[in-house]
Amino acid sequence: MAVVAKTTAPVASIRGKASRPVVVAAILIAWLVLFAVLRGRQTLSLAAADLTGLHRWLNEVNDTVGAGRDSNPLFLYFFNEIRLAIDTLVTFVQSLISQPTGSRPVPQVGWLGVVALTGYVSWAVGNWRVALLAVAGFTFFGLQGLWQESMDTLALTLSAVLVALLIGIPLGVWAGLSDRFNRIMTPFLDFMQTMPTFVYLAPLTLIFLIGGASAVITTVIYAAPPAIRITAHAIRSVPRTTVEAAESLGTTRSQELVKVLLPMSKRTVVMGVNQTIMAALAMVTIAALIDAPGLGKTVVQALQSLDVGTAFNAGLAIVVMAIVLDRVTTAAAARTETARSAGGRLLTWRRPLLAAGGMVTAVLVYLSHSYVWAAEFPGDGSVGRHIARAADAVTTWLQDHLSGVTNALRDALTNGLLNPFQTLLTDSPWWLVGVTLVALGAVLGGWRAGVTAGVCVGLLVGTGLWSDGMTTLASTAVATVLVMLLGVVFGVWMGRSPLADRLVRPTLDAAQVMPPFVYLVPFLALFGATRFTAIVAAVVYAAPVAIKIIADGVRNVPETTVEAATSAGCNTWQIITKVQLPMARGALTLAINQGLIYVLSMVVVGGLVGAGALGYDVVAGFSQGELYGKGLAAGLAIVLLGVMFDRITQAAARRARA
Repeated sequence: MAVVAKTTAPVASIRGKASRPVVVAAILIAWLVLFAVLRGRQTLSLAAADLTGLHRWLNEVNDTVGAGRDSNPLFLYFFNEIRLAIDTLVTFVQSLISQPTGSRPVPQVGWLGVVALTGYVSWAVGNWRVALLAVAGFTFFGLQGLWQESMDTLALTLSAVLVALLIGIPLGVWAGLSDRFNRIMTPFLDFMQTMPTFVYLAPLTLIFLIGGASAVITTVIYAAPPAIRITAHAIRSVPRTTVEAAESLGTTRSQELVKVLLPMSKRTVVMGVNQTIMAALAMVTIAALIDAPGLGKTVVQALQSLDVGTAFNAGLAIVVMAIVLDRVTTAAAARTETARSAGGRLLTWRRPLLAAGGMVTAVLVYLSHSYVWAAEFPGDGSVGRHIARAADAVTTWLQDHLSGVTNALRDALTNGLLNPFQTLLTDSPWWLVGVTLVALGAVLGGWRAGVTAGVCVGLLVGTGLWSDGMTTLASTAVATVLVMLLGVVFGVWMGRSPLADRLVRPTLDAAQVMPPFVYLVPFLALFGATRFTAIVAAVVYAAPVAIKIIADGVRNVPETTVEAATSAGCNTWQIITKVQLPMARGALTLAINQGLIYVLSMVVVGGLVGAGALGYDVVAGFSQGELYGKGLAAGLAIVLLGVMFDRITQAAARRARA
């Protein structure tokens, strides 16, 4: 009997797993049948200029907040003080490197001093190769004619990173030391990292208005979670035996933190700083929608006027800045690890060189402060104009010679996949789509995921933007399918071939460094201002993370299992489809989760280039005062879609790993 029990348990488990796709298929078939009968009824459609009661109420709230901003105690003694403090920090950093102050026609530190400081700091925390890259990158900003815009972006990024780290690292240390605090923080961090970047803008402008200070506050909220999460992970990763050895020597709690935990987790914390900087740069560029100065504003204005050349030139500057900041912080983490393992011996010979370099840097900073020739970047930005003209010429050539191919690809995907699915979502009765989503959530993720889907569906109806939400859902689902196709193909290839992994992974790492805005520019040139542009950009933006997750999942399949399948006569296709992919089911589900979140973030940014739906509603809310309430509701709808996707796919991933 015991043998029978042990045998029937796995069989029941296999049947349960096999029946889940059958149930999903039955739900989808029932949806299609009811759609054919009820098409066009109770669709909750809303015209672009129409407002619901909620939207009008939000407009009134905006007006009320604006009228009471200088009299309400909450604003006078809290929000306005926060804004003033951040504005003071931003103004100070801008006066140092980007904006003239007082009677000075130039910043306190001109271009020569900024380039020298950048090179010196990169050399001090990294190596000479990183220093050369940083100097070349910052000099390139001036050659592009984008020196001040680049410095404005850098000033906002540095301000946001400073505040984010001042908040994030102490909270991360606390979360690393306290299980209770970690449990409290985790849901908030999950929620903050699930929200697309667009969503942060509207509610924070309601409180802090628009401008550089609001952009920094928004960026701090977006960029702090990586610092908190990675710092907590670093503290928790210190070997317990090391901590116990320190305790046995009689160290206090504070000594244990300062002498053991923080030094041993320094490398991981520096990597958290890297992620915080990358998140801050991505958010600062998008914050151009709330009048943040810098490269993001140039890109937004160029995208809105379909000026591909200008957008490409500014986007290239953003990419260069992202690469420089990423390489500097990555090199800093590597040097931290090298110095720790060598006990500091490797640093001895560098100290005289660092001192000499510091003196040279100080002289260059003084020159840039004292002389106009060293403060204003020489040249007229002709390199940038050449880049813009070349981008325009390439765009024209592509449109003249490849329009047949690009239009055919766009029309095939749009008419063959996107339009039918969007019609299914937008022309079905709202309650039918809602029931389907709840049922799929319950089947794939369990009853909690089903309840979450039900709550999100109800609130989505309440926003008054059901139809736009379904349009965004259609674009997100189609893009995610394409992401997973790319993820499986390249992920399996990289997981099975170490050579392919070494060749492809650096490109994927570089692609993940680039802010979302940058992806729109080349596809705007290829496909014009359409929702297809947003979908393709979303696929390219989200594919790297999905590919890497799937590659790691396939690689982690035990080699003995693969060898057993090979010895049983399985060919390569059978090993992939019958062994490696089924055993990497958890990685596949996690890739879907991350792909959905990345795609949703990019699809709504595509509202700038004709994607419409919720992304357009958010952008219109910033530019047209009477649509502010609708834009705020659209931000909430995006959050609801993100939470629903995240909870269902995370629960499904946990089930797949179980």
